[in-house]
Parts: sequence; structure tokens; C-alpha cells
Amino acid sequence: MTIISSFIKYHRKKLNLTQEELANKAGVGIRFIREIEQGKKTLRLDKVNQVLLLFGYCMSPEKIEIDPYEVALYLKNDIRFKFFNKAVKITLKNRLVKYGFIINEIIDFDNNKISGWKFVSNNNAIMYQKKKDDKLIEIISHSDIQNIEKQ
Repeated sequence: MTIISSFIKYHRKKLNLTQEELANKAGVGIRFIREIEQGKKTLRLDKVNQVLLLFGYCMSPEKIEIDPYEVALYLKNDIRFKFFNKAVKITLKNRLVKYGFIINEIIDFDNNKISGWKFVSNNNAIMYQKKKDDKLIEIISHSDIQNIEKQ
């Protein structure tokens, strides 16, 4: 999966659109939507931009980092989250390692992007499970993350 494919799939599911509905709204074929969501490496840029435009975006150069939409996307039934409520190991760019659970994403509404994560450490997990106390939550900026993996 590529950053573009996970981004488009995330936003499509967030808006409760089928691939066919997205294709119709964007003015592209269903096959194109399937190819883009499957991460096909060669796609027409003008068509990619047609799809992105529906979400208020276009292709532009950007520094490569961990794709927040790949972290957030879990394709089972509904839009559920791949690493949410599952034990994770987060390695930060400053080499600090954190073990715990991602409980939610933080959206920067000015840019309409995932900017961070609400995180509960393993040490606080049992207390948080009993009482959902915000004092037990740590905010981790997505830009500070080097890697996320399941424990």
C-alpha cells in the first residue's frame, strides 16, 4: 500500500463512499479507483488529482515519513483502526521507545490531517481501562514518530 492509496481509502471510508460512488463523483472509472487503492505504482497524475480534489487535496512534493493514514486504516468491516486498542511499540525520532496503546487519532482541522495520537502507556493501561481518565493519556505528535509496530 502507498501513501496515496491509504490516504484515498481512508477518506473514502470516512465519507462512507463505496469505490463505485467515489469513481462516479470523481469522474474516473471504478477500475482506476481499485488500482489506486491497491497501490498501483503507475497511474495518471491528472486522474489521481481528480480523485484527490474531492477531498480538497492535490499531489505535491512532501517530505516522506510514516503514513498516518496507514496507521489509522484497518479494513475489516467498518473504519476501525489498525493499531487502536492493540499493544504497540512506538519509536520516536529522538530514539525514545514507548509501549502502550493508541486510543485515538488527533486531527488538525486547519489542515484536515492526522497530526498526532492519544496514547496510554502500558503502565497506565489497566487504570485507564477501569476509569477513562484523561490524565492517563499522553499526546504523541505524529511528526515525532519514527516507527510504530505491534508488540
